This record gives sequence, C-alpha cells and structure tokens, in this order.
Amino acid sequence: MHAPPYAARLQATLQRHYSRNQRWGFMWALWTAILWGAWYVPGTALWYEAPYVDIPQDQQSLRLAATAVMTWVHALAVFVFLLLWNGVLGKVGDYARTMVRFRRISKWYALASLCGGPMAIFGSYMAMGYVGPVFAAVTSLFYPVIGAVVARLWYREKISTRAALGMVIIMMGGLVIYGPGLFGEVGGDNSHAWLGYLGGIMSALGWGMEGAVAARAMDVTDPDVGIHCRFSFEILFWGILILPALALFTSLPIGELLLTTVQNPKAMVWIVLASACHAYCYTAFYKSFSLIGVGRGEAIGNLYAVFALLFIAAFTLQMPPWYFLVGLILTVAGSFVMFGESAEDVAQLRDNPAGEHA
Repeated sequence: MHAPPYAARLQATLQRHYSRNQRWGFMWALWTAILWGAWYVPGTALWYEAPYVDIPQDQQSLRLAATAVMTWVHALAVFVFLLLWNGVLGKVGDYARTMVRFRRISKWYALASLCGGPMAIFGSYMAMGYVGPVFAAVTSLFYPVIGAVVARLWYREKISTRAALGMVIIMMGGLVIYGPGLFGEVGGDNSHAWLGYLGGIMSALGWGMEGAVAARAMDVTDPDVGIHCRFSFEILFWGILILPALALFTSLPIGELLLTTVQNPKAMVWIVLASACHAYCYTAFYKSFSLIGVGRGEAIGNLYAVFALLFIAAFTLQMPPWYFLVGLILTVAGSFVMFGESAEDVAQLRDNPAGEHA
C-alpha cells in the first residue's frame, strides 16, 4: 500500500495542527470565563471589609480613591502570582528581556495596561458605585464587539459570519441574564449617575481595546510573558503616577487607606483570592488571543456572566431566577456556534497573515 503523496500528508498534518490550536484556544478562553466568574466572589466580599465597608455612601470621591488603592494592591498581588507562574515555567528571563525592549515590544503592553487597568477595571468600579453592579456587568458584555472592531480595523483580523453570529448570541444571553435587574438601577434621581454611565462605557472600551493591543504585541512575544509585562506597567502607573498625584494634590487619605488595607488580614485574604483568580484568568485570556484571535477569545470570555451567577449562587445558597436558565441556554448555544467554526478559518486570523510590523 502506497503512502499518501507529500502534499496530502502535509495537509493532514496542518489540519491536525489547526484543530489542536482551535481546541486549546477555546479551552483557554473557557478558563478565562470560569476564573473571571469566580473573581466576583472575593472581589465583592472585599467591599465588606475595612476600610471599604466604613466609607459612607455619599462620599463618592473617597470611595473612588479607595477603589484606586484596592486596584493597586490587587495588581501587586497579581504580579506575585504571575512571577510564581513564570518562575515555574522558566520564563522570568524572557520577561525581563521583554520589559526592557520598550520601543519595539513592551510599549504595547504599557498601552494595554492603561486600557485594562485605569480605564476598564476602574471604569467598571465607577459603574458599580454610581449606578449598580448589574449595569456594570451589562456594559462589560459588549467589550468583544469593541475588541473585534479594533482588531479588524487595525490589523485586519478576520471574523467569519459564524463567529459573528456566535458573539451576538452570547451577548444576547448575557443581556437576558442581567437585563431584568437593569431597569431597577438605571432609573432614579441620582444626580451622579452620569459618572456610572461613563464608567460603563470606559469598561467596555478599555477591555475591548486591551485585547486588540495585547494581541498586537503577542505577534513577537509569549502570552505568559506578555501578561506579566502588562501588570508590571499597571503597578507602575498606579504606584508612581496616579496614587502619588492623588496624595499630593488632593486631601484624600491615600496612605491611610493603603495602610488599613494591608493591616486587615480579612481584606488581604480576599485580595489574595481575587488576585489568584484574576492572574490566571488573564493568563488564559492572553493565551486564547494568539490561538483563536481577539474577537473569539473575548466572546467566549463573556461566559463569565454565567459563571459569576453560578459561583455567587453557590456561596449564597440562593438559586438564580428563571431567566438565568434562558440566558444560560443562549450563551452555551452561542459558544457551540463559535466552536463549530472550521479549524482552517480560525487558523487564518488575518487577511494579511504576514502582519504589519510595528
């Protein structure tokens, strides 16, 4: 029996490679959703510990300052977990080499950290503080659209009709899950509500743009190293620029908030747990970009809406309402629609496979 021609063997090998990349890409994106959903439990619990629980509801500037402090301590803890991860993988040297190559490589991770940290995460906390957590969750559901559009316009990442349909179905499922609670938050006579709406827009734009920017840098870097660089720059932005500026030019008690946080064992336990979820959630997030693209990775990551409610229900022992099941069916269906896309379509992420060099 004759062996198949070389071209046929090559095609079969490529098919297996594309299928393996597709499978792992969607698997990493699913882990993103699971860990992102788990993050809501310790992330919410942290607000019930000192100093955050003691801040009056009407002192919004103090609450935002506390959020900034919380975000910085959180980023520091994430950095430690990523250092442990890359240390085990033997990639700390690669991380150091990537950080110092700012002009050609790490500048993209610096920009990604601005989009994901002070813009997206802080904007989401603004939305939660001024309008409510449901509104914050709904606006965040639209970040895959931003990421897909930016990736398409910037470096022509391809999104097939099937992938676009899956994204729409997943977002519809998220809206069904959170929509009924949205009406109770958007109404009212809150004169500061516009800040919450602004924060919601910031979160969707920030997370969407972060994916597109980070994927650009991962053309020439490893995802594990890239996410480590991204949080390194976020630490620097908060710790060297933003928080010192708040301490110097305002009367906000930044130092007191920081000291109270690190001295409270319960608060630090919640931060450590939240940071562990966030560190490896982001690691899986970045890994999915290089395998299945920004739009697909962010869309599957949107399943966090399902897992967040599941984890919260498990810890509060309260079953979610009936419309959660409808949203669950839609989001899972959208995921299967996207996963059913051919491996070859997923493999050719761009219209110009060679890419454009920065």
